Amino acid sequence: MSTALQPRHREPPPPEPDPFRYGWRYVRIELPDGTVDFEQRPLTLEDVLHPEVGDFIVQTDGHDNDLNYLKDVFKSRLAADLTAAVLSDTRVDWNLPGVKPVAPDVAVFLGVTKFRDWATFNVAHENAKPLLVVEETSPDTRANDIGKKFDYYKQAKVPFYVIADVLEQGEEREIDLLVYRYARGSYHWMEPNAQGLYLLAPLRLLLGKTRDRKGHYERLACFDPETGEEIGDYQAISEALSAEKAKAAAAEAQAAAAEARAAAEAEARALSDEQLRIAREKNARARGGDSAAPRQTHAMIAGSRSRR
Repeated sequence: MSTALQPRHREPPPPEPDPFRYGWRYVRIELPDGTVDFEQRPLTLEDVLHPEVGDFIVQTDGHDNDLNYLKDVFKSRLAADLTAAVLSDTRVDWNLPGVKPVAPDVAVFLGVTKFRDWATFNVAHENAKPLLVVEETSPDTRANDIGKKFDYYKQAKVPFYVIADVLEQGEEREIDLLVYRYARGSYHWMEPNAQGLYLLAPLRLLLGKTRDRKGHYERLACFDPETGEEIGDYQAISEALSAEKAKAAAAEAQAAAAEARAAAEAEARALSDEQLRIAREKNARARGGDSAAPRQTHAMIAGSRSRR
């Protein structure tokens, strides 16, 4: 008696990783007929570390929002310093031997005297002094931020290096902040204050995190060290300005209405006083006419009697 073999259950092979998960660049190629075309090629992890101008590197919406927010806040805090440059996703040549330019998520420099539309910012050529670098990790490129870039920025003696270590799990997004300060040839981890915030003294702000109003995931946030209030993004500031304008307009309308009421009341009082004056004059004239008539009658009677 033969026994039929049952087929073994086999797990399907894991899907191949998306070759374009890091991003892509378009490479110019010349075809056999002499014409020129551009071919889309996927980026490697090394390409992300040392990008070329025109590369498209894939990022999440939360990542993009964090960088735009930090760039705006940093520029605002340094507005009085006309030599401050705040760059985001711009190639920076740190002038380190054997190291090609990298593109920090956000980088702050002082001492810049001439501003340009930089494709690559050469630190030595601009005679710039680095102040701060922020890198926000992504799952596929985290190794660059906590590994090679950490070493590069240490060699470049960047005073503050902030790593926003992002963990994405489904719809959840959590951030661990790692802040380092350069001293005595090395980076030293900074401890947060009691509220979990890190003081970035040169920028006069505290760096921390909060929850996004719409997505409710964690995002980066800056706070004023004197008041403790969160520094809003463009939307929050615009809404606050609109609310302040509406409040001022309401107060102005209220003041105008009160002024109009006061003017009307004053006019009513003036009219009433005028009417009262006219009425009194009429009464006075009326009383004067009544008293004159008896005197005239009396005089007429007296004259008649004397003629008799």
